[in-house]
Amino acid sequence: MIKDIMDDIISERKSKNIEDDYGIQNCWNKMIDILSKDINETVAYLENCSEEDIYFISEVFEDVSEQLQSKEYIECLRKLDDKFPNLDMTKDIDLVEEYI
Repeated sequence: MIKDIMDDIISERKSKNIEDDYGIQNCWNKMIDILSKDINETVAYLENCSEEDIYFISEVFEDVSEQLQSKEYIECLRKLDDKFPNLDMTKDIDLVEEYI
C-alpha cells in the first residue's frame, strides 16, 4: 500500500518545476506523513526503492527521522547509501542521525 501512495507522490514531485516551492513543499509534506507512520513499513518500502526514487525521497530524510526517532531508520539509510553510492548521501545521513 505504501508503495502505491509513494509512487503517486514521487511522480507528482518529479513533475514540479524547480521554482514551484509550494508544490514541492506539498509533496514533501505528503512523503513525510506517509513515511513517518510505521517504521517497519517504511524500512521495507525504502529497501525496495529504485535509485531515482531514493533521490527524491532523500529530500525529506531529516524530517522523517525527526518524526520516527529510530536507529532502525538510520541503519536503513546507511544501507541505501552503500547501495546507491552515486547519490552521495553520507553527509545527509550523518545530519539525519543527529535528530534521534
